[in-house]
Amino acid sequence: MDRLTSMNVFVKTADLGSFAAAAQTLRISPQMVAKHIARLESRLGTPLINRTTRRQHLTDIGRSYYERCKIVLSEAEAADAIALEMKTSPSGTLRINAPVTFGSSSLAPFITHYLAEFPETQIELTLNDRRVDPIEEGYEVILRIGELSDSQMIAYPLRPYRLIACASPDYLARNGIPKTPADLTTHSCLVYGIWSPHSPCRWQFHQNGKVQEVHPEGRLRSNDWRALLHAAVSGYGVTLGPEDVLSEEIKAGRLIQVLPDYEGPSRPMHMLTPAGLRQTVKIRSFIQAVRQAFG
Repeated sequence: MDRLTSMNVFVKTADLGSFAAAAQTLRISPQMVAKHIARLESRLGTPLINRTTRRQHLTDIGRSYYERCKIVLSEAEAADAIALEMKTSPSGTLRINAPVTFGSSSLAPFITHYLAEFPETQIELTLNDRRVDPIEEGYEVILRIGELSDSQMIAYPLRPYRLIACASPDYLARNGIPKTPADLTTHSCLVYGIWSPHSPCRWQFHQNGKVQEVHPEGRLRSNDWRALLHAAVSGYGVTLGPEDVLSEEIKAGRLIQVLPDYEGPSRPMHMLTPAGLRQTVKIRSFIQAVRQAFG
């Protein structure tokens, strides 16, 4: 007989007050209940339960043993749960929301690797730059760039979203290399967003604790940064974009970073989950993977 099983039978008998009640709950015979308890008593060399024709009750040693058995059984159950959780692979559909540029350029390639590693998962990725309601819209994980204001979300900080300025070798050969942020005012800049005269675009650069701000001008503006990236590679001006993406273009020789001695704009980035959402295996797995890739 297994000792943990015998302990469970003993605890159930003590809780219910009789061999018959424990047998009915455990779906075994009263004789088998008696065998389990007799085995424990034989092993310990002392009675655990005083039996009379009218009732039964725990001995002094039985009461102490009963309390310890409950702890042992609880720990064994917790250990089984941990082992089961660790061997359970992520599965099911995960709904994710992320900003457009980061989502398409950085998160999407990461997701394809994640899906390859966990073939039982499916991901629904929605990209937009507006604030979403995760409960109402059914998102389980949200990536957000900028300062946080949500109080009912669990936030996991990721590395800052850094922007750098780049231009193609051809453009720089024709127009010269800007040495300071102020030099950008004489260059054709590729501006992200649709800006009005009342709300001009601002590029901020930092050096030695000082901030230098310029208002870039150029012939092309777009609310799609990939359009600006294509234009920059084609030699149409200086673009300001995410370091993660532009670093690949720089390695390939298609772009050159300008103003490398200045730190470009940087904003905090977080991964968010609703506070009341149960942390399933698929959610925990994705959170861990994102933190390893972008943390």
